[in-house]
Amino acid sequence: MAQPALFTPFRVRNLDLQNRIVIAPMCQYSAENGCMSDWHLIHLGQLALSGAALLTIEATSVLPEGRITWADVGLYNDETEAAMRRTLEGIRRWSDMPIGVQLAHAGRKASTEVPWAGGAQIPPSDPHGWQTEAPSAIPFANGNVAPTALDRDGLRRVRDAFAAAAIRAGRLGLDLIQIHGAHGYLLHQFLSPISNKRDDEYGGSIENRMRFPLEVFDAVRAAFPADRPVSMRVSATDWVEGGLAIEQTVAFAKKLEEHGCDAIHVSSGGLHPSQQIPIGPSYQVPLARAVKSAVRIPVIAVGLITGFEQAESIVSTGDADMIALARAILYDPRWPWHAAAELGAQVRAPSQYLRSQPRQFKDLFATGGIAPRS
Repeated sequence: MAQPALFTPFRVRNLDLQNRIVIAPMCQYSAENGCMSDWHLIHLGQLALSGAALLTIEATSVLPEGRITWADVGLYNDETEAAMRRTLEGIRRWSDMPIGVQLAHAGRKASTEVPWAGGAQIPPSDPHGWQTEAPSAIPFANGNVAPTALDRDGLRRVRDAFAAAAIRAGRLGLDLIQIHGAHGYLLHQFLSPISNKRDDEYGGSIENRMRFPLEVFDAVRAAFPADRPVSMRVSATDWVEGGLAIEQTVAFAKKLEEHGCDAIHVSSGGLHPSQQIPIGPSYQVPLARAVKSAVRIPVIAVGLITGFEQAESIVSTGDADMIALARAILYDPRWPWHAAAELGAQVRAPSQYLRSQPRQFKDLFATGGIAPRS
């Protein structure tokens, strides 16, 4: 049988991936003053044994005020860097899976409560809250405290914070950086005409609205080791009339490619409460396909990809180069094992787990097991 497309190797810049399955960044809201906790070692550690090709650390804020919630992970001082190093050392002791990090700033969607406590915005007067910042002084939702519009010094501060976090990520030996330009957070706020009403060179036309995200990309690319990839996650559409549309995202993707971006992860939505999303299996794949048709760099599709044949079809037909799993792999942390069994492929498993291979899938596990990284 031919090797399933989902389990063929792939390369992003100099990063070799064993298959086309990526673990998407997923916020855990379990940090302490921006520092990773034991939960992150448990959570990321189990996913690092899943057989996927790449593990991506959750949205990691480049500034304290850029956190979505008071319990978000950061990478903005020595303490947050040290906490992430401890977590990475624990994972790498038992897994050689490449690990990336998503660098982020929440903008006007910052200063919120954790989801299981309601997720509402917390005002600056609350001990867990702070004043938010954005391209324009437009709140995300009615009743929210309006953000402060970033001035030129503020733009410089945020851009430099992304670069400083990229330097820390390089020191930590992280294999890849994904810049968060999706889901209604700061860089997406600059891209969308709904949240960006500036009248300077950072607002107005799509060329102006993409200016600051591209400046951030350039700063991160310059700060991260040149042999390691830098990618961008985008929301291809706001799903709101008058908002960011796929045609503008395609234009942004082309610019990212010109600036040296190594991959684009295509998601959607998150910018406005009135969004109307036609949710269903593979509902974002057409957006990934549109971006892929316009650029030569790798494109990752995400969003209600749960089936093994479904994922295989996305890759084998060329709709995207890779697929990313989020909730599906939380529900089934061995999803790549089960996909390999279903599709007749092989996957690497920890030596400690090799004896779990079902008899009917006697060639499922590649020989040798997973080796720790130095």
